[in-house]
Amino acid sequence: MSTIRIAIRVKPGAGRTKVGGCYGADELVVAVAARAVDGKATQAALAALAAALGVRRADVTLVAGATSRTKIVEIPEAAAEQVGRLLR
Repeated sequence: MSTIRIAIRVKPGAGRTKVGGCYGADELVVAVAARAVDGKATQAALAALAAALGVRRADVTLVAGATSRTKIVEIPEAAAEQVGRLLR
């Protein structure tokens, strides 16, 4: 399965989980209720992104940025079109 890498901007401590919108030039915003403690916000963001893209959680892989709000993730290439819709 071929994959692509995208940048996401995680917003921990949000009132509700939401995937959509653009931060900066090309980062997809992922807001999660989990706090940024012990990687909980990162794991919640990856799960939320997988759900929004309609793929399994195992298909979304963190590549870089484990302790940063900006993260690089790898997703299936087939989900690329959905990412474009979420950025708008």
